[in-house]
Amino acid sequence: MTDTRIERDSMGELQVPATALYGAQTQRAVDNFPVSGQRMPVQFIRALLLAKAAAAQTNVELQQLTAGQGQAIVQAVEQLLAGDFIEHFPVDVFQTGSGTSSNMNANEVVATLASRLASEPVNANDHVNCGQSSNDIIPTTIHVSAALALHEQLLPALEHLVQVTEAKSRQVHPFIKTGRTHLMDAMPVRMSQVLDGWAAQVKHAHAQLSATLPALQALAQGGTAVGTGINAHPRFAAGFAQQLSALTQVEFRPGQNLFALIGSQDTAVALSGQLKTTAVALMKIANDLRWMNSGPLAGLGEIELQALQPGSSIMPGKVNPVIPEATAMVAAQVIGNDATIAVAGQSGNFELNVMLPVIARNLLESIELLANASRLLADKAIASFKVNQDKLQEALARNPILVTALNPIIGYLKAAEIAKTAYQQGRPIIDVALEHTELSRERLEALLNPEKLTAGGL
Repeated sequence: MTDTRIERDSMGELQVPATALYGAQTQRAVDNFPVSGQRMPVQFIRALLLAKAAAAQTNVELQQLTAGQGQAIVQAVEQLLAGDFIEHFPVDVFQTGSGTSSNMNANEVVATLASRLASEPVNANDHVNCGQSSNDIIPTTIHVSAALALHEQLLPALEHLVQVTEAKSRQVHPFIKTGRTHLMDAMPVRMSQVLDGWAAQVKHAHAQLSATLPALQALAQGGTAVGTGINAHPRFAAGFAQQLSALTQVEFRPGQNLFALIGSQDTAVALSGQLKTTAVALMKIANDLRWMNSGPLAGLGEIELQALQPGSSIMPGKVNPVIPEATAMVAAQVIGNDATIAVAGQSGNFELNVMLPVIARNLLESIELLANASRLLADKAIASFKVNQDKLQEALARNPILVTALNPIIGYLKAAEIAKTAYQQGRPIIDVALEHTELSRERLEALLNPEKLTAGGL
């Protein structure tokens, strides 16, 4: 057959697509794992290729590779990263638990390209994988890809969400709305206080995610098969971290205990937990927006979200809160991803965790989804919503819970009686209080002023 070629590995010969850059071990993985059709994430493969370049540069310095071999490997990586490299990485996420198939996929592809560039042979195992094992390069790549995704995607997106929310808070500061607890009427709040609460949640998420970076930037590289560093130069781990830091502009370092970093995925589990916390915060904000936008006639109708698309295939004129809904679904997915990562994280049996690919996949998906949803929520929901002042004033005028401000003067029981009467008769609280207390209207207007009540105190 002219569309295939014969490749050989330690298990024998195998037919591989004639134009494929990968070799026999990748093809075996393609044949063995037709599970989901999902490839490893682009961010993961990018980090893996950068790791291969860093390893080659280090091995040249340590005289484990010739200068020609090292230069060819680096050039091959650069060539891949400059193009649509993911087509050369067909291995399914649901593969061998160590990620060996993805590691060998990268080794074979880089070796093929490097051999074309070098004046001497470049072998996938002996040269591209020099000083490495799948058991340390894949945990390393999980850390590197997650750290880069945080730096490049999620942390900037959360910063943007905070900036947009705080700017909107300043814009809507004059507006006062009915507060709600248990979804029931409560004391009034400023719209700015609501948005400042959202911004504080996002700031907290940003801070907690940033706090995971030092652990993420500690790498398993140098431990090789079981953590002892067999077949790696004693200075390989330090050199590798230095080279990778230069390539990525993120400061990486060798982990203090390579056994822990190979045998467990505790850092990934911790990061996933913080991603879940971020998802919960975004879910809260999204649901607040949905409730405030509800109606517009039969709901709260306090705000009007930007109309982005028709909301129904059968009900003309209907417009739905699509961005908050999409954000809520992202949050649900991230929460589910965290459950998967928690289960996978406990699969560190003795010297190796054997669910590494699915940890990488779910971790990077959560980061990307949250980053994208944060920007959409900022730009297409929070920045652009309009406040319905008439609805806010109508609800405030009819809110008997304002009587809470009279507690220090007339007592809780008397205030409760006034509130119940106002509810039953559907009358403004000030009119009922005027009838049931000796306070003047002027005094009541001062005590029940919603603007004053948003400031707290007596």
